[in-house]
Amino acid sequence: MQTIKHLFHIESSVESVFESLTDISKLKQWYTNKISGDAGENGEVIFHFGEMNLTSHVTNFVQNKTVSWKTTEASIPIVGHVITFHLDRNNDKTRVRFEHKGFENLDDSFANMNYSWAKYLESLRQLCQKGVGEAFGSKNYRS
Repeated sequence: MQTIKHLFHIESSVESVFESLTDISKLKQWYTNKISGDAGENGEVIFHFGEMNLTSHVTNFVQNKTVSWKTTEASIPIVGHVITFHLDRNNDKTRVRFEHKGFENLDDSFANMNYSWAKYLESLRQLCQKGVGEAFGSKNYRS
């Protein structure tokens, strides 16, 4: 299996970044503005990106350290994929180690998802540092 990985830093507290990953109202500000469900421990979240939809279950939840989502339903071939955010402090910033596991090949789908995640992770950083993200469907979204 192939894994997308990103490592970056956010000038914000670990608690604030973790909240942005686990609170539906915050997720709507940086990821997609059409989300329902519960992103907390053992929660289920439904994400909508226009015609694309996916359902994920929170499978790993360690307060202010780690959260993982496992895709259980999707309109694209990512069922079974696991997305994980690992957080810690590094030089007065929150270090984010991101992984999206489950790709069979390093193909166009992998490349497209890698690019998309880079955009959304920068949106997460902007939300945490400046208070405004670029969620899919929002007025700030860069298509």
